[in-house]
Amino acid sequence: MTREHHLREARQSFLDTLVRKGIRDQRVLEAMKAVPREAFVGPDQAEFAYDDCPLQIEEGQTISQPYIVALMTEAMQLTPEDTVLEIGTGSGYAAAVLSRIVKKVYTVERHRLLANLAEERLAMLGYNNVTVLCGDGSLGWPEHSPFEAIVVTAGAPSVPQSLVRQLAIGGRLVIPAGANHYQQQLLRLTRTGEDETETENLGDVRFVPLIGKQGWRDTEDRASVSPGKETSQPRPLSEQIAKEAITIPSIATVDLESLMTRIGNSRLVLLGEASHGSAEFYDMRARITRELIEKKGFQFVAVEADWPDAAQVDHYVRETRTEPTEEPTFKRFPTWMWANRQVLEFVQWLRSHNRKVASEEKAVGFYGLDLYSLYSSINAIIGYLEQVDRETADIARKRYGCLTPWESDPATYARMALSPKHESCERDVVSMLNTLMQKRLEYSEHDGRKFLDAVSNARLVKDAERYYRSMYEGSVSSWNLRDQHMFDTLLHLLDFHGPDSKAIVWAHNSHLGNAEATEMGSRGEINVGSLCRRHFGDSAYLVGFGTHQGTVAAASDWGAPMEIKKIVPSLPGSIERLCHDTGLKAFFLPLRHGSKYLVEQLRKPRLERAIGVIYRPETERASHYFNASVSQQFDEYIWIDETRAVDALESEAEPGLPETFPFGL
Repeated sequence: MTREHHLREARQSFLDTLVRKGIRDQRVLEAMKAVPREAFVGPDQAEFAYDDCPLQIEEGQTISQPYIVALMTEAMQLTPEDTVLEIGTGSGYAAAVLSRIVKKVYTVERHRLLANLAEERLAMLGYNNVTVLCGDGSLGWPEHSPFEAIVVTAGAPSVPQSLVRQLAIGGRLVIPAGANHYQQQLLRLTRTGEDETETENLGDVRFVPLIGKQGWRDTEDRASVSPGKETSQPRPLSEQIAKEAITIPSIATVDLESLMTRIGNSRLVLLGEASHGSAEFYDMRARITRELIEKKGFQFVAVEADWPDAAQVDHYVRETRTEPTEEPTFKRFPTWMWANRQVLEFVQWLRSHNRKVASEEKAVGFYGLDLYSLYSSINAIIGYLEQVDRETADIARKRYGCLTPWESDPATYARMALSPKHESCERDVVSMLNTLMQKRLEYSEHDGRKFLDAVSNARLVKDAERYYRSMYEGSVSSWNLRDQHMFDTLLHLLDFHGPDSKAIVWAHNSHLGNAEATEMGSRGEINVGSLCRRHFGDSAYLVGFGTHQGTVAAASDWGAPMEIKKIVPSLPGSIERLCHDTGLKAFFLPLRHGSKYLVEQLRKPRLERAIGVIYRPETERASHYFNASVSQQFDEYIWIDETRAVDALESEAEPGLPETFPFGL
């Protein structure tokens, strides 16, 4: 595929995304289609130009997410005869989009380099109705006022009155504003009279600070501090954290007795991670998990992995099946998330532990909570029914038949599911689950654990079908469906193991910290942590992790190869930087049992980093930071200042190495 063809396809997909997310103004869509976004980013980022995410540009700034550009442009309610003022030229991309819709665009940029580059790009591309000024954007450009519309692409502490006065009567000002440097409300202010305005809140957004006389002071611009630049003295709050922190000399030797005391009689212990690819997070979770199993009698571990994959590990640790699997376990991207040396060592320990227990019922299980294994689960259900009820197996094949054409690309089903032809799929997968539940007594007589496996796979298929459909709708519902499924699976496992059962959960911080204490909650998102908090209260103990720098195993895009990437030092103003400024290498920070003063100080929303299976250091602040109140999000926070990438297992193992069995390698 040629570069031009790739960009053409990516541009069309990007336009479809804008429509799906609610952009309706055809003039805005036509302008977004006409302006080549790849011309406003560096050559190394051109292939990502039509991804719906911010991208890094010069001077440590970003080119805004395309959807946000479209949303703010549409919000201005423009006409072809309007004159528009833009504050925050950046790369010049948004000004170019505006120039295709209105008569004249004036744009102000405070960075001289960005202003010069934007001016050159716009002239070279023929956008001759745009004029660029290097200056204080918070003061506007009064010489060319009044403007029919003004748009501000940086977050202001409040609405600058200088900009309001430069609006024509009836003019619209679209601006992100709020007291937090990195989280604002997107406002549309309409000037209805000489001294009258009307304001509408269009939702939560996150922009770099607006620096200027009527914005943030330059000394307050935390984003202007170069990544990695250290402060000369710890801040007072860092000193307080250091005072209350419990030092971890090493993961292998640390005494966990005080942590066990703080966990107390909790029924659930949720162990997070700040990335899916840092060895120390896995090692510490394994160390804590071993202690919980040996000293507090926890019955199973549930992880952010697909049910069929984890089931193979469960067979291995409980020794219920000794022959190797036909298909590799954890073969779906990202393989390194679970097929790594750190997990393998824990699995080996769990198998050894289970050999010492008094009975099979006392063996500790290992289960998956996630729902991406749609087709593996279908095969597992049919395989189970072949053993216990061949007639129902035939029914299952027919009912799941509508899903099989999309096995190679399940996400494609999302688009097809909206057509009448595929309306019956949802009914069929629900019917299959109902059939299994109706026969649960008959089937469970054969083997209760095998029935648990079958019905869990059936629930997964039902929820995965809904999940893939919701992905196409582009709302928060897909995230909520996934975490609701993981929580429901956890409840079924607790029910299966009995009323006194206790569980340990391994997943990312973003799934296990209480979403209600983060900006996720303000968007209507739930997660396993918030559901556990609502359902179990203080009987759920939520543990988060963090790091400042090091290396991480991650990909640059979904489905791309794993790389060992260098972690950018944490941003000033983040919870991570506060912990780094303590000067301590590793520690536990009790929050539920911490001092009232510290808990109150950490209640304030701050930036928190989340690295998933994809890591893009070039757009780190926009791509990997969100706002959270850490003392409300977690009961305990574990800090490891410098971490290293997990040791991913090779796809081929040497012959005769049975220890690799659980991963089918």
